[in-house]
Amino acid sequence: MTTATMSSQPASERDVVITRVFDAPRALVWKAWTDPNQVAQWWGPKYFTTPVCEMDVRPGGAILIQMRGPDGALYLNKGVFHEIAEPERIVFTSLAFEDDAGNHQIEALNTVTFEEHNGKTKFTLRAVVVKSTPEVAGALAGMEEGWNLSLDKLAEHLG
Repeated sequence: MTTATMSSQPASERDVVITRVFDAPRALVWKAWTDPNQVAQWWGPKYFTTPVCEMDVRPGGAILIQMRGPDGALYLNKGVFHEIAEPERIVFTSLAFEDDAGNHQIEALNTVTFEEHNGKTKFTLRAVVVKSTPEVAGALAGMEEGWNLSLDKLAEHLG
């Protein structure tokens, strides 16, 4: 069994902050983030689908999301919710890029906030990479773009 070595990267390469204003009430945006049926409709970059989306939205609850890329490749994301403060804040850990030995090559702590903003929702995501391996350097480099592509799909979903 091989154990993955975690790398320590400068904070600037490990921290993504994205703020958007969605043209939807906070309750709708919150629901889009906490209802697995809705999350399955927008999670993942453009042209990706989410055939599996299981979420136990409570502190200690598990997250299991499987994305399918346009080439048919499957990407498994697991995690756990740490904080649920409806309708203001969600904190969760995500684990991705499992190697052949079952070790996750990326672990990120994600904090999502939802604020009322003139009938719309000011949304902020902060994703801090806690652990990563050298093998996923490309995925880390594309983390901000990947989140933005998912959030574009969320904006479309919210209509």
